[in-house]
Amino acid sequence: MFYVVLEASKRLTSLNGIVTGDVRKVSKELYNDLDNKDIDYVLNCCEKLLNERKWAFDIIAYDWAYRVRKQYNENTFSIFERWVMEYLTDWYNCDDFCTHALGELLCQRNELFKYIIDWTKSSKFVVRRAAAVVLILPIKRRKYDGLQPFLISDSLMLDEHYLVLKGYGWMLKVLSQVKPEKVIEYLNKNRNNMPRIAFRYALEKFDKETKLKLMQDIK
Repeated sequence: MFYVVLEASKRLTSLNGIVTGDVRKVSKELYNDLDNKDIDYVLNCCEKLLNERKWAFDIIAYDWAYRVRKQYNENTFSIFERWVMEYLTDWYNCDDFCTHALGELLCQRNELFKYIIDWTKSSKFVVRRAAAVVLILPIKRRKYDGLQPFLISDSLMLDEHYLVLKGYGWMLKVLSQVKPEKVIEYLNKNRNNMPRIAFRYALEKFDKETKLKLMQDIK
């Protein structure tokens, strides 16, 4: 497993100016080189990478976690939830993890939503953002039976951190492409309570006429 960290470091160091696309290419190459692609081994490798606390290693770890998605099992959520609590630091690794590996797990197992609700009470803003962003993939794929997006946005409605407000606004925007009438009803109900930044994110995908109607008389 330590070989993975050393090899990742070696290949990334050889690049002139690291950008996300380069890291994802290295990630694919390293994963293809693995002799053992069993989920337990791969996730242990991911943990070694995450412990390095480097953004490029985070990208590789979350990419590999998504690559073993067909092997997700009853133990996977406890690992992923611990990663949320321990390794997420800002919007970029939150969104990468939540809209791929963790979002995929929630697509497969909607019943895990009962644990996601508790994240909205976290003292860490990035965990609260994760509670909303993790719903985006299940909503996009229409695999969200039993998930309650409005319960999350209700819990985060007046959050003190702008990245949390943007996070649930983004989630509502995605939901508006699936259930537009429900989102319009929700925004009308909360338009004088919801912070402007979240409200504007939520209505981005509506047509101009609908946007104007929703924006009327906002205090």
